[in-house]
Amino acid sequence: MGQLQPEQLDCGAAHLQHPLSILQPLKATPVFRAPGLTSVAVASVNNYTAVFLGTVNGRLLKINLNESMQVVSRRVVTVAYGEPVHHVMQFDPADSGYLYLMTSHQMARVKVAACNVHSTCGDCVGAADAYCGWCALETRCTLQQDCANSSQHHFWTSASEGPSRCPAMTVLPAEIDVRQEYPGMILQISGSLPSLSGMEMACDYGKNIRTVARVPGPAFGHQIAYCNLLPRDRFPPFPPNQDHVTVEMSVRVNGRNIVKANFTIYDCSRTAQVYPHTACTSCLSAQWPCFWCSQQHSCVSNQSRCEASPNPTSPQDCPRTLLSPLAPVPTGGSQNILVPLANTAFFQGAALECSFGLEEIFEAVWVNESAVRCDQVVLHTTQKSQVFPLSLQLKGRPARFLDSPEPMTVVVYNCATGSPDCSQCLGREDLGHLCVWSDGCRLRGPLQPMPGTCPAPEIRAIEPLSGPLDGGTLLTIRGRNLGRRLSDVAHGVWIGGVACEPLPDRYTVSEEIVCVTGPAPGPLSDIVTVNASKEGKSRDRFSYVLPLVHSLEPPMGPKAGGTRITIHGNDLHVGSELQVLVNDTDPCTELMRTDTSITCTMPEGALPAPVPVCVRFERRGCVHGNLTFWYMQNPVITAISPRRSPVSGGRTITVAGERFHMVQNVSMAVHHIGREPTLCKVLNSTLITCPSPGALSNASAPVDFFINGRAYADEVAVTEELLDPEEAQRGSRFRLDYLPNPQFSTAKREKWIKHHPGEPLTLVIHKEQDSLGLQSHEYRVKIGQVSCDIQIVSDRIIHCSVNESLGAAEGQLPITIQVGNFNQTIATLQLGGSETAIVVSIVICSVLLLLSVVALFIFCTKSRRAERYWQKTLLQMEEMESQIREEIRKGFAELQTDMTDLTKELNRSQGIPFLEYKHFVTRTFFPKCSSLYEERYVLPSQTLNSQGSSQAQETHPLLGEWKIPESCRPNMEEGISLFSSLLNNKHFLIVFVHALEQQKDFAVRDRCSLASLLTIALHGKLEYYTSIMKELLVDLIDASAAKNPKLMLRRTESVVEKMLTNWMSICMYSCLRETVGEPFFLLLCAIKQQINKGSIDAITGKARYTLNEEWLLRENIEAKPRNLNVSFQGCGMDSLSVRAMDTDTLTQVKEKILEAFCKNVPYSQWPRAEDVDLEWFASSTQSYILRDLDDTSVVEDGRKKLNTLAHYKIPEGASLAMSLIDKKDNTLGRVKDLDTEKYFHLVLPTDELAEPKKSHRQSHRKKVLPEIYLTRLLSTKGTLQKFLDDLFKAILSIREDKPPLAVKYFFDFLEEQAEKRGISDPDTLHIWKTNSLPLRFWVNILKNPQFVFDIDKTDHIDACLSVIAQAFIDACSISDLQLGKDSPTNKLLYAKEIPEYRKIVQRYYKQIQDMTPLSEQEMNAHLAEESRKYQNEFNTNVAMAEIYKYAKRYRPQIMAALEANPTARRTQLQHKFEQVVALMEDNIYECYSEA
Repeated sequence: MGQLQPEQLDCGAAHLQHPLSILQPLKATPVFRAPGLTSVAVASVNNYTAVFLGTVNGRLLKINLNESMQVVSRRVVTVAYGEPVHHVMQFDPADSGYLYLMTSHQMARVKVAACNVHSTCGDCVGAADAYCGWCALETRCTLQQDCANSSQHHFWTSASEGPSRCPAMTVLPAEIDVRQEYPGMILQISGSLPSLSGMEMACDYGKNIRTVARVPGPAFGHQIAYCNLLPRDRFPPFPPNQDHVTVEMSVRVNGRNIVKANFTIYDCSRTAQVYPHTACTSCLSAQWPCFWCSQQHSCVSNQSRCEASPNPTSPQDCPRTLLSPLAPVPTGGSQNILVPLANTAFFQGAALECSFGLEEIFEAVWVNESAVRCDQVVLHTTQKSQVFPLSLQLKGRPARFLDSPEPMTVVVYNCATGSPDCSQCLGREDLGHLCVWSDGCRLRGPLQPMPGTCPAPEIRAIEPLSGPLDGGTLLTIRGRNLGRRLSDVAHGVWIGGVACEPLPDRYTVSEEIVCVTGPAPGPLSDIVTVNASKEGKSRDRFSYVLPLVHSLEPPMGPKAGGTRITIHGNDLHVGSELQVLVNDTDPCTELMRTDTSITCTMPEGALPAPVPVCVRFERRGCVHGNLTFWYMQNPVITAISPRRSPVSGGRTITVAGERFHMVQNVSMAVHHIGREPTLCKVLNSTLITCPSPGALSNASAPVDFFINGRAYADEVAVTEELLDPEEAQRGSRFRLDYLPNPQFSTAKREKWIKHHPGEPLTLVIHKEQDSLGLQSHEYRVKIGQVSCDIQIVSDRIIHCSVNESLGAAEGQLPITIQVGNFNQTIATLQLGGSETAIVVSIVICSVLLLLSVVALFIFCTKSRRAERYWQKTLLQMEEMESQIREEIRKGFAELQTDMTDLTKELNRSQGIPFLEYKHFVTRTFFPKCSSLYEERYVLPSQTLNSQGSSQAQETHPLLGEWKIPESCRPNMEEGISLFSSLLNNKHFLIVFVHALEQQKDFAVRDRCSLASLLTIALHGKLEYYTSIMKELLVDLIDASAAKNPKLMLRRTESVVEKMLTNWMSICMYSCLRETVGEPFFLLLCAIKQQINKGSIDAITGKARYTLNEEWLLRENIEAKPRNLNVSFQGCGMDSLSVRAMDTDTLTQVKEKILEAFCKNVPYSQWPRAEDVDLEWFASSTQSYILRDLDDTSVVEDGRKKLNTLAHYKIPEGASLAMSLIDKKDNTLGRVKDLDTEKYFHLVLPTDELAEPKKSHRQSHRKKVLPEIYLTRLLSTKGTLQKFLDDLFKAILSIREDKPPLAVKYFFDFLEEQAEKRGISDPDTLHIWKTNSLPLRFWVNILKNPQFVFDIDKTDHIDACLSVIAQAFIDACSISDLQLGKDSPTNKLLYAKEIPEYRKIVQRYYKQIQDMTPLSEQEMNAHLAEESRKYQNEFNTNVAMAEIYKYAKRYRPQIMAALEANPTARRTQLQHKFEQVVALMEDNIYECYSEA
């Protein structure tokens, strides 16, 4: 460059003594280019240069440059959209990790890097951010100053070091044999890590499994560590169908996993199980060192385990079947199949079987050294053809297959299926199917001649009916007998004289031909003919026509695409395929066409320019027409106004911009909180109006516009985003602020406004203050259907008037004000006649004046009396308020203290009195609804053990001997044995159950009894029982699906529903005992303890503390505790201190004493309260026998009051002795059975009836509102809450060591059945699962703890458990609880907890669904184990004899059902049943009568 000009030398002349001049200008190449840059700040960090650039749009660009000044990464941060960044930017002097910058209206402190978005070392270092690096021992991406010890080497890895320096690890050995012992593992650790020597280290295998790790000495870069292998019993399970499992192991340093690697555990023996049909080949070709043992037919990792016989060493040496093509065979036909073999030396002469899938096994005979023959193979199919896999297996179980690398298959066909016409039937000859047409398709006999010809083709329809002259149309011809094979019609399809070439892949034998039309010399119309030895003709004609196009509209549109264009022409409906191409490449989409027009949507254009539009038929040349479409610059939106909207939406938003004349449709949508998008209206090329969408809440949200179906994007913003392609557009530049809907009322807030027709009407409407800034034209006021003209609008007031006359016929008209979509009816206008109204008003005023005078006189005479009555009422209300306040204070104190007290009292070592399994089963199966149920108790006074406690025995016929006379035993045992074998026949049992259920007199009680008897009889074969239950359930599901599937399993009305209950009881017993038993027993103890803490009415059973409103003692009876020193020679203890209440009857005191002494003894072995006497030693010389009733009992209102501790004035710490009595005194009987007309305890039952007889003051002082005591329900609930939560969590949780296999199996069965029937409603499945487990099993257990424990379940505990069971039922329900102030308290009590319990239920169902599915074999093994665990617990002969009684009662119906069943008839089940009857009939009733 030469000498600068003088004007250029004046640079800075105003501020310097001498002008600047330069002869050699500085030159530099731009490092980075971008439009609209306003400021720059630079920092040199970690061998990088970090450049921060501010922009005119309020964004901050961050550019990272390497040492060569090349851009290695970019990032964009929006600081303040639309405000330019000031040119001065400054790093924070105190913390260089922050940058200060300014925009027009704000100053920001921006962090120089967001390192925490990177979660791995590779991402962190790979981001090439000058500031970010990997903090190795903290395993996070940080700034250098945020990482501890980062100044030392290897603690912090910067981006300049590259991802290769990230910590990595290799494990040796990388593959571990599951059956081999390993001393430990070697870890090779590389990458940037400080020396691990001396640090606290461990190897972490996940799931809290860790082993010791150690480093021999200090090292950097490549370090060696040693680690113990995880214990063998903690190896992860192998995934299904996999012979290995990959384990992830991490090195844990100072509590953090800093580096990880994988190793593999393999099991050769699983290889043969995973690949049973290529066991040997898979074993020897596995990636692990595995060996094949021919003799044992197993894969092992140690060759020494094989027997000495020769074994193959490579996959090619494995004995295997060779692929041999087999001709298709007809169904039911017998044939011999030759199977060639290779490498037979390892098993020459072994006994083999031919397997064709499930239960299709045939004998295999050796033909020679290299072949066997499958003899007399008979296979059946009901399909057109079915492929059966053929494999050879060694005889015996489990199945052991010879390798079949290329599986042999046998095709079995059925001529009678899938061939409705002659051509389809005879065309099967190409598939090897020997069929012949004779009034239907049949199998060709050995002597039948070859099939002849079929009838002429029958063409029923052709489509389309026209095509272009150039041809290429795909013509579809449908009909019958359109050829047996493609070759029959390959050259036989014609349109007049023009050939149509069939497509091989679209040909359907006999039914459909798709052919490509050839070109025609000119327009023509003719029939279609098909010649397949005979000729068939179509009724319709196909026409060749010449389509034409001549114009396109609109001629232009935005380059963003989306313009809907219409092409006009003639004959545009012809042909099978139409394309409209823009610029010869991009398709115009969403095509619709008629005879004269084609409509489609334009694609996006690259540049504003004209482009050709081509219409193509059948992918041939363009139709002549020279159509052109102009792509123009996209419309631009510059502003929207107003920017506020009521939350209901509907406010008119004006959108300003340019080039809107090309907009065909536009819609407006709001992010996140917006409801449905709204359609806008284009006013002109610069204005659009849009109703604002409704919103879900009051907030500010971005707005999107969709122009011609394409999302509008600001081109300037998009250009700037291209600076960093990874940065997606963060949202629209336009926002809407949603505010609450405006609120209106009449000026005086009245709801009724009277108006006389004919008079002028002006309304004054009051508006609440808002920030919407609404204009007068945005309000709409209507009276009925008449508009009210708005005249004045201010911030708080709207004036409007009605010029039309309002019709008086309607009487009442609503006054409605509308803003956008928001409507509010503020009042009702009442219309009436003016003259009549005046007359009526005068009359009414006169009458009112007269009545006022009379009322004034009456008021004066009675005012003194009212004053006195008011003073009296005020005193009563103050007294009642005082009592209510005192009761609430007590209830609050009880709620705070009882929980702690109860937890302490229950925290004692007490064994749980579980019932034995056999008693659990008999009580659950026969809950006093079966004639078999029987309980016998030996009276405690008769049988006492050495400690004085009683021995009670519970017997049940199913647990004892089969009591029949010896003379009848042989025949009956034989009959029962034969009957047992019949019940073990699936066909018989299914028919038997269905036959009984069809009888009207076979009641629900009989169905329950039969189901339970069947469960006992088949208890030893639970796998078989389960299969029967599933089949019966399938029938039940089919019946329910046809009606209302949600009602299935809701009640127990069929045999299978009771069978399911019993099945769940058996399968869930171990869970009940091991997991749920303890929290359930603790809850029962807590309920009893809490009830006993207050007064309990011995006759009514009502108590101060309860969960059930019906059992609440609605009286304020003060009860004081008494600690009594009691001696009793029983239950292993001599004397105890027992806590009782002074309001307790003596029977209640005895029960509490017995419970204290016998707490570690099952309830059935306790003495009863009526079997003991209680004696009080008042002094050394005086003692009294304490009884509920004696000569000292008090009489009130004609009733005797039961004696209590307070009655006898027994003091704190009194000495009592309890002793067993020899003879019971039954004169009193049980207290709760006493006549309430003669006796009472705490409250008189007829207090309410006697109340009117007493004075008001007496009555009030005795009682307050009984509802005030309902707070005690809350007190009891709060005290028991922890125990209830623990119980529900135990029921609805899954133990990893003992997952609920039966629940998983049954829930999968329900899902499978629902899927088969197309039931996809999740609510239906939820109901099925709930009805089958929680409501069928758990609710039954919750209501009946005596099924599980040997305890005393009182009526009061039963009432409390009903409330808890109801809460559990509500938690499992999916319907929302509609609760109000009138709802029953048993639903209101736990209403707050129900939503949380529901989440637990849903999580439990989800965990069950996520469990690994069980195979039938795994479930059968589990059921077999359950059967074995409790074998010989029940006398199955008794159960069989009881089942036989039903068989005898319905013998004719069962015989008829067996006769009607084809399978039963074929296996002669009815004759076997007759044999059972013959053996039993002459003996059973006679023998039972003798017994």
